[in-house]
Amino acid sequence: MSRVQRSPPGSRRWRRKFAGRPSPKARPSRGIGSVTERLRAVFDTNVFVSALLSRNPTSPTQELMRRWRNEEFILLVSQALLMELVEKLQARGIGQDQIQELLATIARLAEWVDVPPEAVVSVVAADPDDDQILACAVAGRADYLVTYDPHFDLLEGKHGSIKIARALPFLWKVRGDQPPASLMRVTDPMLAELRDNDRDAAYDHL
Repeated sequence: MSRVQRSPPGSRRWRRKFAGRPSPKARPSRGIGSVTERLRAVFDTNVFVSALLSRNPTSPTQELMRRWRNEEFILLVSQALLMELVEKLQARGIGQDQIQELLATIARLAEWVDVPPEAVVSVVAADPDDDQILACAVAGRADYLVTYDPHFDLLEGKHGSIKIARALPFLWKVRGDQPPASLMRVTDPMLAELRDNDRDAAYDHL
């Protein structure tokens, strides 16, 4: 039996397959008289993985996914990010139907960012894949990069004008909440000892 060849996520053929006309809500309002402009954000792949694996429907990542589908903020994606996302989801045992459903939603609602090779510079030496995520945020003029990756801790919460935060602080921003100052940074030494693969689930319970 021959296998159906799928186009790489983010390719032109892939976009034509999943995306019709872009949702008018998928772009920020920049016209005269607009009251607010929605936040622009890049999700690291671990945020998607956390949302799909979490058993807690009120977890920060699951709530962020719901608010994104409700178009309360703009999600930015690039081809490199999508390729890594599919790889990570498959590695974590996410079913193909669930992956395709997520990709279809991304194609319908997210804003695409073209990242030329020269825009990818070495910032996170520990993991070149992180440079691709950061380049997407820079090229897409993101307000936030949302991640659980400890490699980004070296940037101390900011890269240029881009704020780097975990899911919970970003969720507070989307909600318009005023979180307690003591909760703005996760300092529990027990979390620092967890393996990278377990950090997502740990933060989901905050």
